[in-house]
Amino acid sequence: QVQLVESGGGLVQPGGSLRLSCAASGIIWRLYTMGWYRQAPGKQRELVAVIGSGGSTNYADSVKGRFTISRDNAKNTVYLQMNSLKPEDTAVYVCNAFIRTVVDGPPSDYWGQGTQVTVSS
Repeated sequence: QVQLVESGGGLVQPGGSLRLSCAASGIIWRLYTMGWYRQAPGKQRELVAVIGSGGSTNYADSVKGRFTISRDNAKNTVYLQMNSLKPEDTAVYVCNAFIRTVVDGPPSDYWGQGTQVTVSS
């Protein structure tokens, strides 16, 4: 089984920063794309940022220039550095990873439980 465990959420004032972490554990043959999504109350889940196994990145327009996604392949961990936070960034942030667990099997999507980020004065 594979588990994704997030950490780093919390309450921060507008303009502040937070760093989220997500560590994948379990039987992992190969870890492909990792990313962060978020879901605010009453809204659909949306992509925040993704990073490929080679380091290529993609961001939602709303976070470009403020958020930075990175990964440590040796630790099977993805990070999201969030700067200049705004109240509209308030949401549950969920980690996602595309993982192959056996050498000859197809990769699958895995999701974390989510971590709350609240931006408020």
